[in-house]
Amino acid sequence: MTSEQLTTADLANVANGERPQVEEGEHATPLLPGEFSEDMRGRWENIQTGFVDDPRVAVQQADELVAMAMKKLAESFADERGKLEQQWSKGNDVSTEDLRQALRRYRAFFHRLLAV
Repeated sequence: MTSEQLTTADLANVANGERPQVEEGEHATPLLPGEFSEDMRGRWENIQTGFVDDPRVAVQQADELVAMAMKKLAESFADERGKLEQQWSKGNDVSTEDLRQALRRYRAFFHRLLAV
């Protein structure tokens, strides 16, 4: 069995066709923009309310909503990685601080994901 290297950009492209656990000293920053999150919460409330009248449609809509959130999240990480790669391709050095911040963001997300 061979394993392929998978990136968040791959996930974002494929997507087109509680409290998080936080390490000590690390702040829980939102993974998605506030406006997007609020819109998603509103949609979720509508889906949940609609379950009574049409459970099948509600489950389909819930699946679509989750897929949309996952796509947005993957795009967010892909954008961040793309910015770093742009600097590298131009021959610019990326500061250790920028790389440290990127790694912290990945770590925070990874821990949140495993805590679910």
